[in-house]
Amino acid sequence: MTTAASLANAPVLIRPATAADAPAIARVHVAAWQTTYRGLLPADFLAGLSVAERTARWARRLSQESQPGGVFVAETADGQIVGFVAGGAPQDDHPLRRVYRGELHAIYLLADYQRQGIGRRLVRALAAAFQTAGLDSFFAWVLAENHPARRFYAALGGQVVGERPITIAGLTLLEVAYGWTNLGPLLALPP
Repeated sequence: MTTAASLANAPVLIRPATAADAPAIARVHVAAWQTTYRGLLPADFLAGLSVAERTARWARRLSQESQPGGVFVAETADGQIVGFVAGGAPQDDHPLRRVYRGELHAIYLLADYQRQGIGRRLVRALAAAFQTAGLDSFFAWVLAENHPARRFYAALGGQVVGERPITIAGLTLLEVAYGWTNLGPLLALPP
């Protein structure tokens, strides 16, 4: 019998995303938001997240992907996408963009696949893409109350470099930025 634990220990391939991956990325995105932000965001907001809307967004991004960085997926041997990372140029005019040349826009994994080293491998793939594009630094925003993600970024060598308020679902929350000025340690991680 196949269990979630046995699936989580199966080999996972990290590869660049294609436009055909948009529906699977959207499913992971919605499912991960619903588990990651439970208790941080209103339940009705999380329940109302639309896979169809996220699919359309990801299809647009993947069909127009031309910025440094890119989108990478974590795919099981049976072809199931269980996580992704996306990054590129900084998304807004925050002063951090004057210091950091890239931004990790999103990283999400299905709950059964977390704490398996897959997230580290996804960040490594993005860091390698940043290096190839000539970007030597990047940052990532995370909700201040998302303690597991904050521990993840700190374990990868990220330093807290900023904060800002953000409004989601009518709530004003605090985001914290983690920054990396040296890609070397990330690139030294196993692929």
